[in-house]
Amino acid sequence: MKQIQHAQKAKKKKKRMQVPFRLNVLFFIVFLLFSALILRLGVIQIVYGEQYRKEVERTENVTVNTPAPRGKIYDRNYQVVVDNEPLHAITYTRTQTTKPSEMIEVAKKLAMYIEKPTDRVTERDIKDYWILTNEEKAKEKITEKEWKQFRAKKLKDKDIYRLQLERITEEDVKAIKEKELEVVAIFREMNSGYALTPQMIKNEGVTNEEYAVVSEHLEELPGVDVTTDWDRHYAFGDTFRTVLGNITSSEEGLPREKLDYYLARDYSRNDRVGKSYIEAQYEDVLRGQKAKIKNVTDKAGNIIETIEISQGQRGKDIVLTIDMELQKRVEQIIEEELTTMKRRAGTELLDRAFVVMMDPNTGEILSLAGKLYTRDENGKVVFKDYALGTITSAYAMGSAVKGATVLTGFQTGVIQPGTVLVDEPLYIKGTPTKKSHSGIRPGPMNDLKALEMSSNVYMFKTAIAIAGSTYRPHQALPIKKEAFSIMRRYFNQFGLGVRTGIDLPGEIIGWPGQSTLPGHLLDLAIGQFDVYTPIQMAQYVSTIANGGYRIQPHVVKEIREPISEKNEMGNVIYSFEPKVLNRVDMKTEYIERVREGFYRVMHGSNGTARAFFANAPYDPAGKTGTAQAFYDGPIKSRRMTPTYNLTLVGFAPYNNPEVAFAVVVPWVYQNPRNHYPINNYIGRKILDAYFELKTKRQFGEQPPTEPLNNEEQTMER
Repeated sequence: MKQIQHAQKAKKKKKRMQVPFRLNVLFFIVFLLFSALILRLGVIQIVYGEQYRKEVERTENVTVNTPAPRGKIYDRNYQVVVDNEPLHAITYTRTQTTKPSEMIEVAKKLAMYIEKPTDRVTERDIKDYWILTNEEKAKEKITEKEWKQFRAKKLKDKDIYRLQLERITEEDVKAIKEKELEVVAIFREMNSGYALTPQMIKNEGVTNEEYAVVSEHLEELPGVDVTTDWDRHYAFGDTFRTVLGNITSSEEGLPREKLDYYLARDYSRNDRVGKSYIEAQYEDVLRGQKAKIKNVTDKAGNIIETIEISQGQRGKDIVLTIDMELQKRVEQIIEEELTTMKRRAGTELLDRAFVVMMDPNTGEILSLAGKLYTRDENGKVVFKDYALGTITSAYAMGSAVKGATVLTGFQTGVIQPGTVLVDEPLYIKGTPTKKSHSGIRPGPMNDLKALEMSSNVYMFKTAIAIAGSTYRPHQALPIKKEAFSIMRRYFNQFGLGVRTGIDLPGEIIGWPGQSTLPGHLLDLAIGQFDVYTPIQMAQYVSTIANGGYRIQPHVVKEIREPISEKNEMGNVIYSFEPKVLNRVDMKTEYIERVREGFYRVMHGSNGTARAFFANAPYDPAGKTGTAQAFYDGPIKSRRMTPTYNLTLVGFAPYNNPEVAFAVVVPWVYQNPRNHYPINNYIGRKILDAYFELKTKRQFGEQPPTEPLNNEEQTMER
């Protein structure tokens, strides 16, 4: 029994000894874990404490877009037309917590280092600045009663501010001297945009000295930075300038009328955008791809970290159809001929001329030129670019449209190729005598001779037949009023009286006369009633040149990827293919017949332009025009003065046309005795220029051509 009890005691003792051992092991493990945790906390607290504290305090990620340069514009031969010129620039970026007083202090320091123009400073800018820099005086502008109302929440902050602005006196404003106005101008730019978005303080006229001294003092100018900006550079000066268009300045920023449109497309308020013509029409192509930067800020609005999300890229490049070397030559020819013409008597109303040259097979515009003859404030003659007038102004074009009249006669069946009509004076009751110009003797002639000699009467009789009437001397001429719409419908097929579809904004359709009188129908047939634009005339003659296809004209040929290597072109993204708007609804033989008539105008024994083009080696064809019109230009006192417009349309070579053109010179003279065929001189010289450039580029030499002497020629119609 005792042995049993002894054994039980020994067993209990052994069990008591095992329990503390296990507890000790457990306590040791717990000790190790706590030691590791304390060590880890120590590392976090001591080594990474500041970093994790900032991580905890992060409150906002702000993505900022920085502008990139616009794409370049090239001509058809890949010469740079519009480029980006690098500029020194000084910017300012404020944080979300930057106070106005802090900005003013920076502005004062910056004003010591740069010269800032003050011409854009407004009275409101000065008053805002005065309030910020004269807090006590500004408070005194508010009465005790008004402060009580403010504390009672009957007046708001904006009400108090409005009252302060209203009560700032003229003396208060004058207290801000000229030098301090520079500070106002700088502060104005600093405060013009959003927080964390760089604002342009100065990017025009930043000298090397200003750039250097600001760079040296950046530490004392928080938020200020020096960088490189860009400005548009037009390599050919004023050549083709109005069509190239303009962009807004950084001060202008986004146009107010399209502000919401641009903001919805990720623009900033001070971004520069195209505001007219090609720069505006192709804004989505030319605009650069902005660099995106994410600013990580803490609770105080301080930037903790800046992360680049995507790099910026220059905008895509545009290649024009325009040949800028040809364009320069054409503009020079216009200026020379206008100068020559203005030396003559009776040309005081003449002030402009237009030329359009295009490929009749593709619609590519080779030259789009217009010039205004004017004088500056000192009375010196100056020429202003008015290429836009080719699509935005319309004139009576005269006999140049007779090709459309003959083709309308063919299509309506009132005449056929070879139809003979008698040219004679038409005596219609209630209408002045209708006749051809003095160079045509009365007698029978067919359609080819009528075009060659520019017979008015042939066109009159064609129009009378279209109107379902018969001419009887000294009697009234009853016509079907729908004859006007019939003729216009066919004219429209050639581009006369309708938009050509050119890829530029602002194109007009001209003006169709409202009258339905018989005499006006006859005037319509010879181009002296409805008015057309120069671009419409170019499309019209191109349609005849290419056999009846009305091609949409365009000034942009390609869109290409931007590339950084000099003298290299990026890959083609999009190429503008020829677009046929319509096929003229008539037989090919009809169009060929008119083409032959146009050839006789320049080569026939009685051709109205023979003296100018018969010896041309490139075998041209075309049609002259003289329209009796009325002046409706800028001299208001001379409005409705009878005058003459001179025109010329054509193409070359005759058998394989590669260039079509239209020349329009309105209000040339008031008296026919002062006739000078400026249209033919311009037409011959621009064709010479085109083929000379072509030969020069192919063979490096000039083709032999006889010089054209500016002598009196037979008056054409």
